[in-house]
Amino acid sequence: MTLRIAEIFGPTIQGEGALIGEPTVFVRAGGCDYRCSWCDSLHAVDSQYRHSWTPMSTEDIWRQIRKLSKDQPLTVSLSGGNPAIQDFGPLIRMGKAAGYRFACETQGSIARQWFADLDTLVLSPKPPSSGERVDWDAFDACRTLGAQARQQVMKIVIFDEIDYHWAREVHAHHLDIPLYLQPGNPEVDPATPVDPQTLADRLGWLTELAMTDHWFAPRILPQLHVLIWGNKRGV
Repeated sequence: MTLRIAEIFGPTIQGEGALIGEPTVFVRAGGCDYRCSWCDSLHAVDSQYRHSWTPMSTEDIWRQIRKLSKDQPLTVSLSGGNPAIQDFGPLIRMGKAAGYRFACETQGSIARQWFADLDTLVLSPKPPSSGERVDWDAFDACRTLGAQARQQVMKIVIFDEIDYHWAREVHAHHLDIPLYLQPGNPEVDPATPVDPQTLADRLGWLTELAMTDHWFAPRILPQLHVLIWGNKRGV
């Protein structure tokens, strides 16, 4: 069995969500069942880039992780694209036997048995600004199969007030899962510099919106990696 891999990189720090700041090696899978309007990783999503994806065996991926981490166990993040399209179960089992931790971020559109073996399952349903519609039955199936993961969290990207109110409705139906919010980055072109003040202003806007509404359930965080490196790939 081979897996389609867009890139493997690190160690670097996780830039968002529940594991923000944690040293991590990223395994970015190629392929996605969504086409979000503001996608910041089209190189791992759109089939026009499939020629750049590398077919790799589980053993090849594991060797690369070990090489990058110098055999020091850390967190391995499975991202994409949508990593749930492919079977990462054997890689997770191989890595955990050596003391590595595994996280996966997915929109919750495809449920996998291997979610149960994760240390962290990040479910990131896409808000209205993405142009996608969430299949909530599929999302609930992901929650069920991921119930045995060490932790399961939800992360929602917010671009405007419509997204914000949508996130509040979603949270009302999933009160038992920790929620992380982050303001979306309006500039996703790797060649375009990121303005840190613009990102800070968006973070302030989202924070003030939630505090004014006395909505204290979510943790509101920046995209730390964007603040540090902008839209560069592989960091």
